[in-house]
Amino acid sequence: MSSESSAAVFIREFRIEDYDALIALWNDAGLQYRPRGRDRREKIERELESGKAVFLVAETEGRLVGSVLGTHDGRRGWINRLAVAPKLRHKGIARMLVAEVEKRLLNLGIEIVACLVEDWNIGSIRTFERLGYIAHPDILYLTKRKHPDV
Repeated sequence: MSSESSAAVFIREFRIEDYDALIALWNDAGLQYRPRGRDRREKIERELESGKAVFLVAETEGRLVGSVLGTHDGRRGWINRLAVAPKLRHKGIARMLVAEVEKRLLNLGIEIVACLVEDWNIGSIRTFERLGYIAHPDILYLTKRKHPDV
């Protein structure tokens, strides 16, 4: 086992100074990045300032190795952008991130937490199912977007 994979992992709040490292992590993890839409730096910074965001990162040896973005509308919490560096998957990092975002949302009075996963992303579906999430195939996700990059 390499020293990277055996080093301690810490969960902490995302800081806007982490933005470039976050985008690099998402790219490494294969998450689609929308730089002109929802993922642009200014948009994420506004979400952080809104008080309705719980953005966390996993860090080891000074490097970001995981992320989860939690938001809420006052009634329901949403988990977005759960990512773990491919070399460090299956080591409990996703579980740690989800547990912490759930805890923080619960502390805000949010008792329902949901996530949206594309049907082709079997790995993510299995991860969330292992964490106690239930798929609802009878629910359709509909969107109306200002433009395709959001």
